Amino acid sequence: MDDALWAFGRVSGLLSMGLLSLSVLLGILTRSGRPLPGIPRFSITLIHRNVSLLAAIFLVFHVGSLMLDSFARINPVDVVVPFLGAYKPFYQGLGTVALDLMAAVVITSLLRHRIGQRAFKAVHWLTYAMWPIAMVHTLGNGTDGRSSWVVGSTIGVSAALVVAVLWRLSASFLDTAKLRQGGAR
Repeated sequence: MDDALWAFGRVSGLLSMGLLSLSVLLGILTRSGRPLPGIPRFSITLIHRNVSLLAAIFLVFHVGSLMLDSFARINPVDVVVPFLGAYKPFYQGLGTVALDLMAAVVITSLLRHRIGQRAFKAVHWLTYAMWPIAMVHTLGNGTDGRSSWVVGSTIGVSAALVVAVLWRLSASFLDTAKLRQGGAR
């Protein structure tokens, strides 16, 4: 049974990381106000939300299966308090930090209409910290972290995210709020 839990923990962690990466890219595209070819902007928003939800679900599967696995030896304190784990405490701690940040983003997303747009956006910016923290956890703590396909995927996704973030920070980034206010392009 432990082998199955270990395998499920690995796969669910990698799926969560891949979905989180896609979610961050879609979040940047959604914020740009530009539709993808053949996909209206509201659809990108819905895809972003659903991909984010799937990333969170697979993260729960990842952590839950490793808590049940006797080899991983993760306890409830390790899940909430970073850097206390028995196996590679630094990298496991980064995973805990990423999990805590993900929980903050998910909770504020669910409470978006109650806490207001300003608080939602402030917490949502944590995804720009959460993604690299989660990626370092994946590479440093994951069983497959040094395999060529994970390293290659990491390089490709990292390059795409760096380009997207640079575009997000550039003057040519189209902000829908400025458009609604009649601002410059």
